Amino acid sequence: MPIFVHLTPESRVTLIRRNGIGRLRKAVGDRPGGIFAMPVTRNFYVSHQWLRELKRRGQSPFAGVYFRIPDEERVWVGHYGQVHHEMTAAEASAEFSSSENREGWEVIIPRRIASKEIQRVRKLPQVVGWRFFPGAKGKPPFCTCKYCTRGEYGAARMRSRLGAPDT
Repeated sequence: MPIFVHLTPESRVTLIRRNGIGRLRKAVGDRPGGIFAMPVTRNFYVSHQWLRELKRRGQSPFAGVYFRIPDEERVWVGHYGQVHHEMTAAEASAEFSSSENREGWEVIIPRRIASKEIQRVRKLPQVVGWRFFPGAKGKPPFCTCKYCTRGEYGAARMRSRLGAPDT
């Protein structure tokens, strides 16, 4: 049975321990609905890569909720910007581990996770992962206008450095 990790704000940990993970995301376009998770691998960075991107949206700090699901359970796997494929949890974990570039992948479990399936909850270092998109480090942002960079740390300095318009 593969182990998966779901990242959640620490303020929700008590509720999750009592009730399980029940906040299912709705299906949007080609992306199915369910709970987002990542297979746990030996590489801590890869398993927890979404942490900084989630933190960028304003909620912090985050904790990791580790749980097991049966090998034969059907899940959806894919890169966050591409079409997802349905397969078993064991196949998803194996495909993720054997992939060349594992950044940006996600697993969507189309059901609730019961509290008895949770193995442990762990506080995480808050500086793990990528922001904006995998491989973004060192590349200029797509758009540097005031609207797209509002509220981000260092946005005015970045706009002046890149010569962005003030509109």
